[in-house]
Amino acid sequence: MRLTSCYSAAPVCSPSRTGLLTGRNPNRAGVFDWIPQANEKSGAKSKNSRHLVHMRKDEVTLPKLLRDAGYATAMAGKWHCNSMFNNPAQPQPDDAGFQHWFATQNNASPSHENPKNFVRNGQPAGALEGFSCQIVANEAIEWLERLQQATSPAPFFLYVAFHEPHEPVESPLDLIGQYSSTGRNRDEAQYFANVHNMDLAVGKILDALDRFKLAENTIVFFSSDNGPETLLRYPAGKRSYGSPGPLRGMKLWTTEAGFRVPGIVRWPGKTPAGSVLDTPISSLDLLPTFAHLAGVSLPSVDIDGMNVESIWKGDSMPRTKPLFWFYYNALNEQRAAMRVGKWKLIAKFDGGNLPKFENITTANIQQIQAAKLTDFSLYDLEADIGEQRDLANTQSKIVSELSQKMQKIYTELVHSMHVWPEP
Repeated sequence: MRLTSCYSAAPVCSPSRTGLLTGRNPNRAGVFDWIPQANEKSGAKSKNSRHLVHMRKDEVTLPKLLRDAGYATAMAGKWHCNSMFNNPAQPQPDDAGFQHWFATQNNASPSHENPKNFVRNGQPAGALEGFSCQIVANEAIEWLERLQQATSPAPFFLYVAFHEPHEPVESPLDLIGQYSSTGRNRDEAQYFANVHNMDLAVGKILDALDRFKLAENTIVFFSSDNGPETLLRYPAGKRSYGSPGPLRGMKLWTTEAGFRVPGIVRWPGKTPAGSVLDTPISSLDLLPTFAHLAGVSLPSVDIDGMNVESIWKGDSMPRTKPLFWFYYNALNEQRAAMRVGKWKLIAKFDGGNLPKFENITTANIQQIQAAKLTDFSLYDLEADIGEQRDLANTQSKIVSELSQKMQKIYTELVHSMHVWPEP
């Protein structure tokens, strides 16, 4: 089933991944923006406490819930949920419930080709040969194979987080050659080949599910952590040729291109093959849906996702929980967004006067809590996927209703989210 209104939890990597793993708006967990790796050797402290940011150990995650229900759990790929990677000063993937993990803090380094920064269960893996997506896929497959060799194999949860097509992009020469006439230059051909290589890695994992006779009883969900990167937004972004298509904005925006992402679910015998669904779906929905299917009770915390089992089965079901994003470092001026049904509402903070923040600390939390949502724009996404026609002036009743709902959600959220100490 192709999900054409599929959303990530945030328009940027670290909060998006935190949201996927917890089923909660990532602001609740105190992950507000991408997490830079802390400079542990120099002991340098960032003035806005970004060196402290991580997904805390007391967050209830999807792998924790499934592990405690008897599932084997593993991850392979990009972690990016802490600033001190493979360091006891902060929780690591095993603290989030992964019994086996093979990961990098952020991007594969020095590039996707022959990376040197992977860590396996706390031990550096050293220099590796090949391309990151294939290395990650092989790790996932080898773990699955070991699992199937047990006398009574446990059910499993496998989180595969590819680095591709994030910079620094490097791709196999044979694939680059396939796009030499399609790309406008070699860097664009590199990008196309990078996506192709990741697709091949996905296919390798699906083939393994067939080989191990697991395909018929395994749900596969494919998506992304945010929209496409802007070409040359930063110096190393020379191969970021992703396109938003008809959507407005790019990664780091709260318009649709920031967090409306690919969504594909494969559930043999349950999901109608080849079907297309436009009901809004979020990565936040994975935790409540998989917990329900595993017979696990939800934690007694605010869960912003919902159980979408019946939607994945092709049944009509309205979304009862609105989707919302409050991203204080967005590139566009309207940094707050909410989707309810076909309606998308975006707003400024304090008329655009609230400063941009990469992190929320004791130094700026009062500003955040006092902020009011203003300057609303309203879009009918069913008729206007590109958010080109602002209906705020002609649909004042809907704006009034949704803006009150959005302000109520915001007020509740900013008084419940984790705040970091300012050093």
